[in-house]
Amino acid sequence: MQDVIAVKDLTKVYTMGTTQVHALQGVTLNIHTNDYVALMGPSGSGKSTLMNLIGCLDTPSGGEYWLSGINVSTMDDNELAEIRNKKIGFVFQTFNLLPRLSALENVALPLVYAGIPKAARLEKANEVLKAVGLGDRVDHKPNELSGGQRQRVAIARALVNDPAIILADEPTGNLDTKTSVEIMGIFEEIHRAGNTVILVTHEPDIAEHAHRIVRLRDGKVESDVVNENVMSAFDPAHRYLGGEQ
Repeated sequence: MQDVIAVKDLTKVYTMGTTQVHALQGVTLNIHTNDYVALMGPSGSGKSTLMNLIGCLDTPSGGEYWLSGINVSTMDDNELAEIRNKKIGFVFQTFNLLPRLSALENVALPLVYAGIPKAARLEKANEVLKAVGLGDRVDHKPNELSGGQRQRVAIARALVNDPAIILADEPTGNLDTKTSVEIMGIFEEIHRAGNTVILVTHEPDIAEHAHRIVRLRDGKVESDVVNENVMSAFDPAHRYLGGEQ
């Protein structure tokens, strides 16, 4: 299976005054196309730093990062922004929706940056909102939606550019248990539709939804294991979002 992400001996050093913080210390990791991976680790383990590097939000101090066969570890900020907008969809704990825009307008926003004409981007945004169960909420602003609905809008926004990777940072951190289960069900649908999903979480029950669990500690990969509980029941031929029901 092809690697969508190949990280080799990745290091990241932050300088804070006279102190150097070695956030990542030689991380090597391969993530295949259509993997569903949970990144776990205690505070200070390096998982947020690794997420920022995978998401092209930052550059490494050393090592290599290949994304879809492209070496992005030496790119400048403009080049990173371009590949980030094309290849990666982000879902955050705090939703990051613009309060004055409707759900439809929030979802369509990445397509504005991509230069898609207005009619086409609104049509695509509407289509993706329907796919996450919000076809009847397109004109609602974020303050008119529940937390779970806001996260669905954020997921739709992440999907609208048809990215290779969905990167979710603590996506259920602000949600109750019932809503968290619903949101994780959507991520499973996204994965079954063919996307690569990378989930950053400190919650074991959320990580259990992933098919592979990578644990970091002190800036290094401590373990990388297949989640047998999920994989034993997984049928890769089954499709939800955008496919067979």
